[in-house]
Amino acid sequence: MTSDLRRQLILGAAKRCFARHGYTGTTTKSVAAAAAISEALLFKHFPSKAALYAEILSDECEADPALMELLEREPSTATLVELIRSMVEHFMQIADSPDQEEAQRLRLMVTSHLDDGEFARLLYAKIENLIGAVFVASLERAVAAGDARPCATDPLNLFWFAHHSVMTAALTRLPATPCLAYGKAGDLGRQLCEFLLRGIGLNDAAIASHLGHVLAPGAGEAAIAESA
Repeated sequence: MTSDLRRQLILGAAKRCFARHGYTGTTTKSVAAAAAISEALLFKHFPSKAALYAEILSDECEADPALMELLEREPSTATLVELIRSMVEHFMQIADSPDQEEAQRLRLMVTSHLDDGEFARLLYAKIENLIGAVFVASLERAVAAGDARPCATDPLNLFWFAHHSVMTAALTRLPATPCLAYGKAGDLGRQLCEFLLRGIGLNDAAIASHLGHVLAPGAGEAAIAESA
């Protein structure tokens, strides 16, 4: 069996184990048994349970047609805005979803930060590899188009600042009684998008033009008028 085929076999077994027993209840030994291989052979492909889980999440992202369509778009201001809007929408839906799988993943991410950080580091690396180049290229196009101010430091930091902000906002809404009453979910999503896009460097005219469908009635026209 080729190395790639063995790797896919292990991932398939791991997906079944995680789906049945969750992250905490799954062990590398149980995954190896499900894949009919030794635990030592499993470690040749994946050094830890966290690495296995991060790879599965990465595969799921790459299998999302909406995300793949977005990442294949021409880098532009519109692509940049849609990246941020989609990220905000994803995180804001976690607390309200009847499927608690995403909520458990978010909790796991937080736990990793408080523990050894392995899972968080792996997942951040996967996210950067998947989205980072598109974000940076789109920001560069926005600057060239006059829609954003130039970034004096590492532009990828702006993506992480946005990601961390919206992830923290999502955490406040995870408990049955939210830790913080932001207000209506629709308003929160709009405010978050505007806040993040301004922080990234977009001007109000560009935000109003590309985010008009989630702005409050009249806000788009007002922003354009103010910037004219």
